[in-house]
Amino acid sequence: MKEGLKFITWPTIAGLLAALLILDRWVLPTANGNGNGIAAPASYAAAVSKATPAVVNIYIAKLVKTGNPLLQERLTLAQRMPRQRIERSLGSGVIMTDEGHILTNHHVIAGADAIQVLLHDGRSASAVVVGSDTATDLAVLKITLPELTPVELADSNAARVGDVVLAIGNPLGFGHTVTQGIVSALGRYGLQLSLYEDYIQTDAIIHQGNSGGALIDTDGNLLGINTLIYTASNQTGTSATGIGISLAIPINLAVYIMRDLIDYGEVIRGWLGVSVEPIRLTTGGQQQALMVVAMAENSPALRAGVLPGDIITHIDNEAVVDGRQTMHQIARLRPGDAIAITVQRGQQSLELRAVVGVQGQTSPAG
Repeated sequence: MKEGLKFITWPTIAGLLAALLILDRWVLPTANGNGNGIAAPASYAAAVSKATPAVVNIYIAKLVKTGNPLLQERLTLAQRMPRQRIERSLGSGVIMTDEGHILTNHHVIAGADAIQVLLHDGRSASAVVVGSDTATDLAVLKITLPELTPVELADSNAARVGDVVLAIGNPLGFGHTVTQGIVSALGRYGLQLSLYEDYIQTDAIIHQGNSGGALIDTDGNLLGINTLIYTASNQTGTSATGIGISLAIPINLAVYIMRDLIDYGEVIRGWLGVSVEPIRLTTGGQQQALMVVAMAENSPALRAGVLPGDIITHIDNEAVVDGRQTMHQIARLRPGDAIAITVQRGQQSLELRAVVGVQGQTSPAG
């Protein structure tokens, strides 16, 4: 009997051990896995090490006049001489080119009389403003230093809610600091913070001084420019509620703005001269369209035959899915570009062709 049990037990134990090995190797996820057998990184040190040399600290100095104008008449001529004090602030930026172009926020450098940039390797340099765009709150600076390390770019259009992201900047003057979070939402708008809102929302903690810094992915590539924290107030308006929502400008948009600022000193946006409101369609498969509510005098759209009350359903034969994105798409066109506009007027569908102009332009284009 004992001899029989011995022959039965050993094959059983061997089988169990083999099954456990198979489960551990091919079936069971790893302890840090994501459920598909691929282990999540235990550290983001490689990504941070890759991106950090391109992130800079920015220090701003402004000369501010002081004195009470109501007391000026009682002072002597010498006492009436304007007095000045230096107001300092800080921010962050990202090196984008070998030539020393740095992306940051417009509000970081607005009104600056002197701008100093501190690199991660300890070098510093004075910066000049190449150009600034208040509509997107972006600015381009330039420094002259050898052996700079530009950041590598991600594709912000490929970002997904739930992706892990890292914010690198100069919060509260502490110097290079990294925080970690996830992409909480994409395409945030309606905050009335800029004319072209298309923010990446994250829960990576940022503070004053992070503005203009890098939002990177887990490969160390630049996904966005950290811009601000949006914090709502309670109903009485006496205090903030929540810990704030971190917002970043997608890098695809930021690079487009940067190139215009470098090439032209300003951002050249396409313009049709129409004011529109998004509406829901009740017929057909298309869900959204744009109703024309007003038009500028002698605008490109008016010359093309668009009228108030028309419903724009397609731009260049592509259905209007998101009205806000469609207007952003038009803004990225160049003056002189021709686009097809499909409008619904009553029971008719009309195919019109417009030549994109520049805002404020009154002479015919093209």
